[in-house]
Amino acid sequence: MLIAAILASSMGFIDGSVISIATPAIRATLPATLAEALWINNAYMLFLSSLILIGGAAGDRYGLRRMFIIGIAIFTGASIACTIAPNAEILIVARAVQGLGAAIMVPGSLAIIAKAYPANERGKAIGIWAAASALTTAAGPILGGAALSLFGEQAWRLLFAINLPFGAVALGMLWFLVPPDEAEGGRRLDVVGGALITLALLVLAFGLTGTGGEGSVPDPGSVATAVMVSAVLVAVFVWWERRAAVPMVPLSLFRIRAFSGANLLTFSLYFGLSAMLFYLPMTVIGGWGVTEAAAAITFVPITVFVGLLSGRAGDYAGKHGAALPVTAGALIVASAYAILAVTVHWQNFWLGVLPLMVLSAFGMSLLVSPLSTAVMTSVDDEQTGTASGINNAVSRVAGLVAVAAMGLLAAALYPMLMPPGAETSFGEILEGTSQARAADHAAATTNVFSTIALVTAVLSALSAVIAWTTLPRTGQAEPQRT
Repeated sequence: MLIAAILASSMGFIDGSVISIATPAIRATLPATLAEALWINNAYMLFLSSLILIGGAAGDRYGLRRMFIIGIAIFTGASIACTIAPNAEILIVARAVQGLGAAIMVPGSLAIIAKAYPANERGKAIGIWAAASALTTAAGPILGGAALSLFGEQAWRLLFAINLPFGAVALGMLWFLVPPDEAEGGRRLDVVGGALITLALLVLAFGLTGTGGEGSVPDPGSVATAVMVSAVLVAVFVWWERRAAVPMVPLSLFRIRAFSGANLLTFSLYFGLSAMLFYLPMTVIGGWGVTEAAAAITFVPITVFVGLLSGRAGDYAGKHGAALPVTAGALIVASAYAILAVTVHWQNFWLGVLPLMVLSAFGMSLLVSPLSTAVMTSVDDEQTGTASGINNAVSRVAGLVAVAAMGLLAAALYPMLMPPGAETSFGEILEGTSQARAADHAAATTNVFSTIALVTAVLSALSAVIAWTTLPRTGQAEPQRT
């Protein structure tokens, strides 16, 4: 069961992290416009972020083993479609199906371990799962970058094909070696709530990203309309959650000051992190010509630092409160992004980019575990599972909105920085072009990314303010409702 859970979660983590490394190659070989490239990411994140809470509840309702198997089967089948996708449209649909499978599979991977192991062995099992997941999350982009560098741009298909043996082994182990668990047949699923929040995020992502051709930008009227419609749908979702017998998001939790603050700063921090990790590879690969293998190194520091320091940071937060480490970490991240906005103009990956990504990773390592601690200790013991699930969903929604919103910024700003008549777009790999055009493309791409870095720096600084004013500054205390 533990091996199956590790294999399944590895598929989800690898596909979530490796896509940004593969995006330039996907755009060059399918081919895909900037808007289509964004949807290849957004389609996956849309269904994962909006349905992950229902996916977790479905495991309790119909049985963890059964739903885990279904989630892996859907994810693996969609990976086959991704591997052989002949065009961007089919790849986007396949990624959406992957997101649906991940929404069932990801919460099941940890829940099935927690349910199977006795209390005295559960911590060790979860620790092994977390360590293996961190290793695969770091290794995924590195191996993906190496494959693209060695075997050419079409090697992005191998990054989806790797899910096939992982999924097959996990399914076989679950089917033949893991006995079925008892389902809570009386539990109801908040299908209406799930549909409302999915539709709200879909409308928002569609309005920010659009479906136009290369270099096209959604007009301001369409963006404003999408934002308003999405806001109305969110309001309807809140109204429904107040009245649902078993809501997917118990709104009473948001009366707790520390819980609300932790989720608000989770959104702003992971907005910045997701934007950086998605648009930085496009900048250095498509704009500067850095190899995919080198660009993948930007994913390593955060995994290493979180693995080394999160335990100590979490222990400190449990004894002295989460406010100080989260605030300090957010300020370090904000400083790293602000400096990166300047040094990126050097167009030097090793001296102008990588050291700042190491610094930001150090800052994230100070706050990731304390932030989780703040979420878990802000609620009563019987609500920790729900609170953790909501926080997980918030971080994924932040990633979806970040990629869509910064994509709108990139699509609007890049043409303004290029000479008239240049039929190129942000982060595109140029082949067989003149040296002058390549230099213009690199400069415009760099300036766009510099703006993105500034936006993420401001949001990270705002996160520090939220952390200091809402999170506890002493050890664990009773939840304080406002």
